[in-house]
Amino acid sequence: MHADDRGVELPERFTDPRREYAALTAGCAAVDLGFRTLVRASGPDRASFLQGMLTCDVATLAPGRLAQGLLLTIQGRVTADVRVLATADVLLLDVDVRARAAMLEALEKLLVADDVELGDPSPAHTAIGVEGPGAAAVLAALGLEAVPPGEHAETRVAGVVARALDASEVRGPGRVLHVAADGAAAVWDALVAAGAEPCGMQAVEARRIEVGVPRIGVDMDGSTLAIELPVEDLISATKGCYLGQEVVARGTARGQVQRRLVGVRFDGGVPARGASLRHAGKDVGRVTSVARARAADAPIGLALVRREHWAPGSELEIDAGRACVAPFPLA
Repeated sequence: MHADDRGVELPERFTDPRREYAALTAGCAAVDLGFRTLVRASGPDRASFLQGMLTCDVATLAPGRLAQGLLLTIQGRVTADVRVLATADVLLLDVDVRARAAMLEALEKLLVADDVELGDPSPAHTAIGVEGPGAAAVLAALGLEAVPPGEHAETRVAGVVARALDASEVRGPGRVLHVAADGAAAVWDALVAAGAEPCGMQAVEARRIEVGVPRIGVDMDGSTLAIELPVEDLISATKGCYLGQEVVARGTARGQVQRRLVGVRFDGGVPARGASLRHAGKDVGRVTSVARARAADAPIGLALVRREHWAPGSELEIDAGRACVAPFPLA
């Protein structure tokens, strides 16, 4: 069962979302990551240029290493979340396809004297996630060696050249495989034959929200400050200057964050994305993501909430009932 996900056709589910969730958290799940794409950054100034643009440390990346960060505006607001893969010749930027155009526009505006070219890899690529504690065993059955934390490597799956990287959409044990688009079906079939359970976005979204992973264009965008999000692991505190760094540093040092993305549990109906959260009749936040926690079989979500009400245990009102701020994981 497929559905349009903000312009990208993705599978909602293959069989039972509960079974798919179980594979994602306790077994091995194959996930269609058709919403992610690669951008190729070449040229002698590629590392120094991106070092000044992204929140992660790019300058220290040796070939075979990767870093995860954000591209911010000068005001510290989020344009894109990016995985940076270093090879001997280029840097590959793994980004949500729906944020690709905004990222390229922002970077190209700041390309002045830097010798850098940004473009698509050839041939066209797509991505497949291999998630869960059983992912390593499934990949080993296909002859893939383990990829150490923070690394990526070129390999082959079912005779198809792939780039495997240490990454997860749900902060779990997993790998992302970037493969040529015309070989994706063969790789998918090989993963399933080796024991991976096909997993749709219903289960992925439930787990993503449970562990508090913000999605670009959903929980964070050009109106969201990086310091309002649980993305501390994507921001280097030691690398020096980058686009938006002054705002991040000032807000972190002074604690002047007025709202925060938090987890919430809902008591009553499931609210729509964008629904208002209130306290004593006054708006104090809004819902950004909603799902049903598979372990608890209850509605949960992510929400941007004002600092006076973001502490775990805070009770808030919604049109559909009540909401309670809760720590991650929400399961």
